[in-house]
Amino acid sequence: MSAHDPNASLPEQAAAAPAHALTPRQLVMMGLGSAIGAGLFLGSGVGIQTAGPAVLVSYLIAGALVIVVMHALGEMAAAKPASGAFSVYAADAMGPTAGATVGWLWWLQVVIVIAAEAVGAAGLLASIWPQLSIPGLALCFMVFFTAINLLGVRQFGEFEFWFAILKVIAILGFIAIGIALLAGALPAVASPGLSNVLGPDGFAPRGWAGIGAALLVVVFAFGGTEIVAIAAAETNDPARSLARAIRTVAWRILVFYLGSIAVIVAVVPWDSAALSSPFAAVLQVARIPGAATAITLVAVIALLSALNANLYGASRMIWSLGRRGDAPALLGRSDRRNVPVSAVLASVAFGFAAAALELLFPQRVLPVLLNIVGATCLLVWTLALVSQFILRRRADRAGTALPFRMRLFPLPTLAALCVLAVIFAMLVASPDTRAQFLSMAALTAVIAALNAFAQRMRRAR
Repeated sequence: MSAHDPNASLPEQAAAAPAHALTPRQLVMMGLGSAIGAGLFLGSGVGIQTAGPAVLVSYLIAGALVIVVMHALGEMAAAKPASGAFSVYAADAMGPTAGATVGWLWWLQVVIVIAAEAVGAAGLLASIWPQLSIPGLALCFMVFFTAINLLGVRQFGEFEFWFAILKVIAILGFIAIGIALLAGALPAVASPGLSNVLGPDGFAPRGWAGIGAALLVVVFAFGGTEIVAIAAAETNDPARSLARAIRTVAWRILVFYLGSIAVIVAVVPWDSAALSSPFAAVLQVARIPGAATAITLVAVIALLSALNANLYGASRMIWSLGRRGDAPALLGRSDRRNVPVSAVLASVAFGFAAAALELLFPQRVLPVLLNIVGATCLLVWTLALVSQFILRRRADRAGTALPFRMRLFPLPTLAALCVLAVIFAMLVASPDTRAQFLSMAALTAVIAALNAFAQRMRRAR
């Protein structure tokens, strides 16, 4: 399902790849953990206030989109496991400039998000214990997770496994409490029934416009699921492990997201100010003591889990670019334990710098950086789907047997591309998000031009 890139000075396939030390259980939990982040625990209230109970439709559309993207990535990764994942597949499908552009774009997005997660987790802990130093905590988080990633992929996978377990347990416990509350099974707590879902404002108080606006909010909560395709290259029997992970993660994402949001919209009025912390609002209605503190700590775990996974993904992406000659060769080297030390340090260095600037100039650095790369994950998903469409058609014409195949192809791929086209159109149409789209487009154009120039220089040499 691929073609050798003749322009790569040292193809990743020919390199001594990092050790295959991740287990199938770690890959499955990594997929779940990367999809369950602070966007669900803290940001879901914005979507509910935008669309009302009909935000469930927005989450259903976004969840279905992510499932298709995961299946597309899974098909390509099972056929050709590579740490560069969608960057490698874009190069195979559309040429080396496209592959390098996708890789650099995704890497920049992730290292900026790493800084935001370190500062955000520190800020949440300081909100509980004001005596703690936000700069000190952020620095400790960055140092600690750098050390975890430098220890090796096995240690990283185990830490990420237990982080994901904690998040899954928290969500299952939350859904169980919500069901008990709605069933009237909690002592001294009256069930609201369906009054908040089908109240005087109706299921969709702001109509399809509200559902579309909420889609712009909730779709970004699923960002990070693409890390599973990167991790597949370091898993034993990647084709089999990845197929299992994709099938398992896909339906669980819908259960966890839709289950949690259904509980929130049923318990808390959609226009309530308490939705600034939606999970805590439900637990307070259920009269669970210490609800706000508990959810804040879960959100801290979610942010740190995402930081850990993003540092891993960023290091593997820049390592792959270095191996293929699209980044400095130093970044494509590994130590005797097959740990890409230079790639890890380069990825965390940018995060350190961005976090330091944010702490020196609060709310002035990271918001600008995040706005520039905010829509990058949507572009990466789009190019991943285009790559899968091209490579699958190429494989079908050649009669190539694939270890994992997307069912009903090409309908899911084309439907997902249509949904993404609609989302991009809404980004452009909305004054609130137009600048984000234009910034992302300009950044992409600059990176593509630089990569095209670098490719031309390499061919000339």
